[in-house]
Amino acid sequence: MSASIGGGWHAVNVRVLDVSIVVCILASGSPRRSALLRQIGIEPTIRPADIDETPRPNEAPAVYVERLAREKAAVGACEPGAVVIAADTTVTIDGEILGKPESAGDAVAMLTRLSGRHHHVLTGIAVRTTDRTVSAVESTVVHFGDIDERDMSWYVESGEPLDKAGAYGLQGGGGAFAVGIDGSPDNVTGLPRHRLAHLLAEVGLTWSDLRS
Repeated sequence: MSASIGGGWHAVNVRVLDVSIVVCILASGSPRRSALLRQIGIEPTIRPADIDETPRPNEAPAVYVERLAREKAAVGACEPGAVVIAADTTVTIDGEILGKPESAGDAVAMLTRLSGRHHHVLTGIAVRTTDRTVSAVESTVVHFGDIDERDMSWYVESGEPLDKAGAYGLQGGGGAFAVGIDGSPDNVTGLPRHRLAHLLAEVGLTWSDLRS
């Protein structure tokens, strides 16, 4: 391609992508992540990735979530004209990963530990095309007030904490425990859209390219 600059014609190298048929594949069954994409006009193809999410010995939380995001993105084929988005979110406190509770008692133990303190929510996010994968980690600090034992018991009995990292959902009843957030609320929900936009730009795409 050439362009006129200062009265003369100069060769300019431009990467031109055919984005007319980009399909957005979300490698997650999370209704919260798909809802975040639908809010901005993107209707993803849902393709959950089933992988072993066991942390490796002495694995740092940020390394852990980014590794899982990349492994989820790598599951299955990535057809030409498609982009795969994958993410993994965890809660950390005192440097320890708090995954999904294994029981109601485990949920109570996690919430007791978070009560009256701040913790970090980390999301690893990966974007995969046919020829490359890019990834990043987003961190948000969440401040909890003191949780009354009766409120905690009610919340755990509601069942909501049992499929949430750290035993709470900010977008649900667990949001009543939060008194402040430093960083992206999307990140706590599981898909930091501003960080995703930066990764899409790295592979030559924008939100508009993913809208049907």
